[in-house]
Order: sequence, then C-alpha cells, then structure tokens
Amino acid sequence: MTYHQAVHDVPVLFESCERPVRSEPFDATLGGAIPKEVVRSGLEIPDLPERDVVKHFVNLSQMNFGVDNGLYPLGSCTMKYNPKVCDEIASWPTVSDIHPLQDISTIQGALRLMHELEIALGEIGGVDAVTLQPAAGAQGEFTGMHLVRAFHESNGETRREVVVPDTAHGTNPASAAMVGYDVLELPSRDGCVDVEALKAAVSKDTAAFMLTNPNTLGLFERDVVEIAKTVHDAGALLYYDGANLNAIMGKTSPGKMDFDIVHFNLHKTFATPHGGGGPGAGPVGVKRNLERFLPVPRIAHQKGVYSLDYDRPFSIGKVRAFFGNFAVLVRAYAYIRLHGAEGLRSISENAVLNSNYIKHMLKDDFEMPFASLRKHEFVLSGRPLKSKGVRTIDFAKRLLDYGFHAPTIYFPLVVDEAIMIEPTETESKETLDAFVDACKKIVKEDPETLRNAPVNTARRRLDEAKAARDMVFSWRSYKKKMSGERLSPA
Repeated sequence: MTYHQAVHDVPVLFESCERPVRSEPFDATLGGAIPKEVVRSGLEIPDLPERDVVKHFVNLSQMNFGVDNGLYPLGSCTMKYNPKVCDEIASWPTVSDIHPLQDISTIQGALRLMHELEIALGEIGGVDAVTLQPAAGAQGEFTGMHLVRAFHESNGETRREVVVPDTAHGTNPASAAMVGYDVLELPSRDGCVDVEALKAAVSKDTAAFMLTNPNTLGLFERDVVEIAKTVHDAGALLYYDGANLNAIMGKTSPGKMDFDIVHFNLHKTFATPHGGGGPGAGPVGVKRNLERFLPVPRIAHQKGVYSLDYDRPFSIGKVRAFFGNFAVLVRAYAYIRLHGAEGLRSISENAVLNSNYIKHMLKDDFEMPFASLRKHEFVLSGRPLKSKGVRTIDFAKRLLDYGFHAPTIYFPLVVDEAIMIEPTETESKETLDAFVDACKKIVKEDPETLRNAPVNTARRRLDEAKAARDMVFSWRSYKKKMSGERLSPA
C-alpha cells in the first residue's frame, strides 16, 4: 500500500471497530401499537466512542468534492454555488416544523409564499399559471406530457407522437414514452433544429415538440418563432425544457418564444444544491388555455385568505404527495426576492460571459464544433487527443488531479468525444483562468499519465462497468459481499 492510499483508505465503521457489533433489544412496538412481525428485535451498530465516529465522518467529508469547495463545470446540470442565506431561511422553524396536514388556517404563510412564488415563476417564464407540485425536472416533463394528453383529449383527439431533437436531454424522450407516446427523434442542422425536417415530421398525429432554448450545445435556436408556428399549425403543443433557463433569465422567456408549457428546475437555477439525487423541484407553467388541466390542489387567494382548491374537474390529478418540495420552494422564493429582476438578468449575463470566455481561451486546444457565440454552456470535442491515444474520459479524470471536477462528457451524442462545460455565473475570473490553465497543461501531458489518471484523489479510476453490475448500497450489502454471500439485486 502506498502512502497516498494509506492516508485516504478510510474503512467503514464496523471494520474499524475493535469491539463487536452489538445488538441491543428494545421495544419498537410502541407498547404493542405496531405488530411484532413487522419490527426488528434489535439494532446492530458498531460499538465505538463518539470521537471515532466524528473523526470517521469528518474525514469522509474532506474527501468529497462539491460546489462549496471547487469549480463544478458540469455542462447541462448548472452546478453552481448557492447562497447560504437561502439554506438558512429554509432551516427556520417556521419552514421546517410545519406539516401539510395542519389546519389550513395555520399554514397561511406557507400558502402565501407558494402563491407568490407561482406568480414570480410565471413572470420569469412568461406563462399564465404555475404548479409547484413536481419534485424534479423529469417529473415536470412527465407532468407536462400529461397536460399535453389532457389538452388533446379535451379536443376529442388521440395523438400518439412526440417529437424531440437529437440534442435533447435524455429525460425528454423518456418522459414522453412513460406517458405512452411514441417518440420521433429529429436530426439537427448545424447544431440547431432543422426547420424543414420539423415541417416534414409534424402531422395530425403529433402531440408536442419538446425543446430547450438555448439547446444542449449552448446554441440559441434563432428559428424558434418559426418552430413555434410550425408546431402550432399542426395543432400540437410546444414544450420548454427549463434546464437552460440560467442562460436567458431576465433577457427573454419561453413565453415570449411562444412555448405552451414550461418546466423550471429550481434545484439548478434557483438556489438549491443540485446533485447526488436531490433534493429538487420542477414546477410547471402553462399558458392560459392549459391552466384548467394543472394538478390539484391549486392555491386560491381571496380577500387575503389562502385556500386549496380541489374542485378542478379537468385536472390531471396529483403528481406528488401534498403540495411540492416545500424547503426547495422556500429557497427559490428567497433567491428570487434576494436578486430581483435586475439581479436575475445579471445572473444570465455573467453565466453567458463566463462560458464564452472559457470557450475563447480553449479554442486552439480542442476541436470546436459549431464555432459561434454560445450561451451559458458550450461543447468541445476531444477528437484531437485521439491521435495521441487519449480519450475524453482520460482528460476528464486528469482534471481531478488539478482540483477541478470533470465536465459532462460524451453528451450530447451529436458531438464525438464531447466535453460539455458550464462554468455558471458564480465563479470568478481567477477560478476560470485556473481551470483554463489546467486544461492547457493536460492536453500537453504524456498520454500514459492521462490514461492512468486520477492519481491524487482518494480513489483511483474505478471500473464503472463493474460498479454498475455489482452495486453495494449499504454496509450490510458490503458485509455480505466480504463474506462471499451473493448479493440480491434489490
């Protein structure tokens, strides 16, 4: 074992326990209120002093990489630093200690906040009504596709097809398919929607076209007005994936581009730390003609009193328990109030500026497909590295040794050896320059060094295929694996 490995090899708690794991009997039936057959008889935990436990978890935390201690240029994901004041507000007892089953009269403040957030998001997105229920962007898409279906069924139509561009986020076709639609992929032209191909693709069977603008290449869809007209002339709806809203806030809006349905990623654009599976929120906004289909309950406001309206006969129903991911909604509300209209506009301007700065600085070191002005993110190609026997994944892994998280790689699929970079608006020029300098150094390094990267991290390069096939979810799974017992897929 090398010195580096010895420093970073942190055993799991029960491995570091000199005393045996203990099983303490306790009454988990709550005096017989819970049937004995569904409760365990004891709790197996390592018998360790508090000092050892604290040291263990602090060591683990210092091995992690996050938005609070480094640049996270993960294209398409908008992994930006989030103001701590928003986290603090979300932790207030008036937020954390309330419950959705309280009497409606005792949660008037929460309902007011959500109602005002709906209005604010409507103004930002250029839409007439918003639901806060969906718990993630993908669930927002899922909700949007149900709204599409409800709209067409109300017109006596059963349309079977949803069109997506080949630059779409993978969740777009997945969400459409989950709602039962056939998905038609539309090829791009010069990185953007081929309008003529779209005209040939849409028909009386087209339910919707799903698009984000700017798209995943960071290119603004300049033909968006013609795209909207083409979709609407076919009787279909235009759906906006809000993943890239960080590029246009305060400058324009999906509503001005004539989108019918919009989802917002509060966990990307509006101040909730994003990644690791959550938390998230994916509110959906619609134009006036689709409002009646939104999920119940709707928040009603009359004479200073807020209530929940379930009497919506055309609603698609609930898409999430209760009313939404409330703590995330509070963070977003605080973030919007903190910045105001001018602040949100400057966020977009700085995000676009930072993106184009890095793009310009790296233009001679990589291949630059669709070389033109980008928005908040851009895509390079690592194909020039191939001649040295180096791939994009090697470059990305080597960045970790320089203290930077890797960008998104191999997406979008329309770019060979894709490297997708989104610096966000929160990073300083000094950080951007350090990132650029690291990239320039890496492309000149010995290929063998890159193929063996990373070397300075807590773990060397993992066998990702093996990790996907042989998953360990808990210390119990790990314990079984070490004993040679076959792991259950569950």
